[in-house]
Amino acid sequence: MFTPRTPIRSAGLLLIAALTLAACTERQQVYDIEGLGQIRFGNSGAAEAQEAFHRGVLWLHSFEYGFAEEEFQRAQSLDSTMVLAYWGEAMTHNHPLWRQTDPEAAQAVLAKLAPTPEARRALAPTEREALYLDAVEALYGEGDKQERDRRYSEALGRLHEAHPDDDEARAFYALSILGLTNGVRDYATYERAASIVEPLFERNPRHPGAAHYIIHSYDDPDHAELGLEAANAYADIAPGAGHAQHMTTHIFLALGMWDRVIENNILATKTIVSQRGEQDPAPWACGHYTSWQHYGHLQKGEFAEAETLMDACQAWVDAQGGPSGGAGNYWSSMRAHHLLDAGDPSLIARWSGDPAAGRSPTAGEGWPDSRVRVYATDAVVRMRAGEQVDVTSLLATIPDEPAGNRIMKLQVEGLAALQGGRTEEGLARLTEAADMEDALPLEFGPPEIPKPSRELLAEALADAGRLGEARQALEVTQARIPGRRAAAVLGSAAQMVADNLE
Repeated sequence: MFTPRTPIRSAGLLLIAALTLAACTERQQVYDIEGLGQIRFGNSGAAEAQEAFHRGVLWLHSFEYGFAEEEFQRAQSLDSTMVLAYWGEAMTHNHPLWRQTDPEAAQAVLAKLAPTPEARRALAPTEREALYLDAVEALYGEGDKQERDRRYSEALGRLHEAHPDDDEARAFYALSILGLTNGVRDYATYERAASIVEPLFERNPRHPGAAHYIIHSYDDPDHAELGLEAANAYADIAPGAGHAQHMTTHIFLALGMWDRVIENNILATKTIVSQRGEQDPAPWACGHYTSWQHYGHLQKGEFAEAETLMDACQAWVDAQGGPSGGAGNYWSSMRAHHLLDAGDPSLIARWSGDPAAGRSPTAGEGWPDSRVRVYATDAVVRMRAGEQVDVTSLLATIPDEPAGNRIMKLQVEGLAALQGGRTEEGLARLTEAADMEDALPLEFGPPEIPKPSRELLAEALADAGRLGEARQALEVTQARIPGRRAAAVLGSAAQMVADNLE
């Protein structure tokens, strides 16, 4: 009996298509990992590689890049053909909001998958996964950083448009938009990023990236209230990530919520120290989290607690041969804030050092220059305490650039004029410093100019008996930097004087 061949061929093709479809079906399991949060990142990797892969993505969302790298490598060891595991490891070499990237290291990771972008794309089991590869290829391709960031964000935008229900595409697209600012505070760009990621936070309030990127979107006193829900949530979403605990305090600090600033930075430091195991925990004595905790204590008037932290920082930099590098920058910042808020010149000798020994003032780390910060702060503290200070040589060595140096120089010039009895000249210098500082983009965290210029102007105006002008200056500085203890104390004192005069 004759049997037609066409149906048999068709059946074979259907079987092949079915097997291919089965092989390319993306796993869509939700992973809720204690201490890190909850995500679902559909992919075609093997089942045994899924937990490591999802754990890597969760670490990535909390900017814990070292831990993320380990997990993505583990996923690769469990499934060497898992395309997105190589994508994830390459992503650990891009830190967009820290303006750090290492294209060479990332390209080495991608080369483990295949030698060329075309060959790598051909290995993607689905078009959606291929789009993720397209984005990372743009991120580490030709051009300068700004051009690569733009192409990367555009590629993620295409991925998000093609797959609007892909939570990870949405989250990483929002982060890429934040990265386009390259450190410049552009509210329109921030709000655009927030509008993309907020629906994800509503849909999955345990998504660490959603909470994290909302916080970055609203990280300033004018918008911080909009990020408070995300900040409160993020602390509970990812208690296993030190950066997550700290990041919440960007919102808390902007709102003057000092108890939360202290509490969550303590948690951040404890998390990191516990993860270091046998490694020396001392470097964190002069670290980012400690400096924020220290500032919170100062704003609460908890000087004993702040002194304990400052002493530990001093001991660490002394053990390293002096306050240099990143630790030296934190040391000079903590020291400046402490001296200025305490107003005690005797502390100058207790915490001493030169963060740019043997180098010119413009060669130190940080903005304003850490060495300028030290010597200008010492002069301001002494003059505010009534000491006679000859600042001629200091003023001659402080350069006018960057802008922070010029502002601190004006502060010293203004106080020197006031000390010399030239009141109008002194107030004019302090007003110039305040206007210049107000024109700068607002930075998050403890003020980069350790003594906010308009706060200093308000104090000088109050000393001159010009209470009305002092109150106006205080209102401006409190709006720009809410919750400052010095401004609150001065405001209360000025009000008491005014009440007694009535």
